[in-house]
Amino acid sequence: MDYLTSAECAKKWNVSQRRVAIYCKEGRIEGAFLMGRMWLIPKDAKKPEDPRRVRKIGQDKK
Repeated sequence: MDYLTSAECAKKWNVSQRRVAIYCKEGRIEGAFLMGRMWLIPKDAKKPEDPRRVRKIGQDKK
């Protein structure tokens, strides 16, 4: 299986490298693992939803 680093995934998903590392640490990217100090992520992994942008149902825009 081919793997990408967190920097490569950040560029691919248009997010910061830190955000990718947080996804990995929280277990939101299936198959990602830490090798030394570097996260390795499967090449075919899908970008998880950003929990900061999810709106609750029934919440009106102010």
